[in-house]
Amino acid sequence: MKGIVEERAVELGEYIVEFKATVRAAAKKFGVSKSTVHKDVTQRLKQIDRQLYQEVEKVLQVNKAQRHIRGGQATKEKYARLNGHKK
Repeated sequence: MKGIVEERAVELGEYIVEFKATVRAAAKKFGVSKSTVHKDVTQRLKQIDRQLYQEVEKVLQVNKAQRHIRGGQATKEKYARLNGHKK
C-alpha cells in the first residue's frame, strides 16, 4: 500500500508542475481531497523526490500569490451572470 501513496505523490507533483495546476484542480483530476493533495506534495514528495518537490513548491507559491485575483474574478463573473451581462 505504501508504494501506491508514493506513486500518487509523484504523479500529483508532476501534474501540478506540468499544468501549473492548483491543489483544487489536481484533487479534482485525481479524485482525491485537497487535503490529500496538499499532504502528498508538501510532506511525502519532499521525502521521495526533493527536486520535484522544489518545482511543485514554486508553482504552489505562484498559485497562492494569485489566489485573491482568481477569487475576485470569479466573484465578478458571478454577479455579471446574475445581472444578465456577459463577461
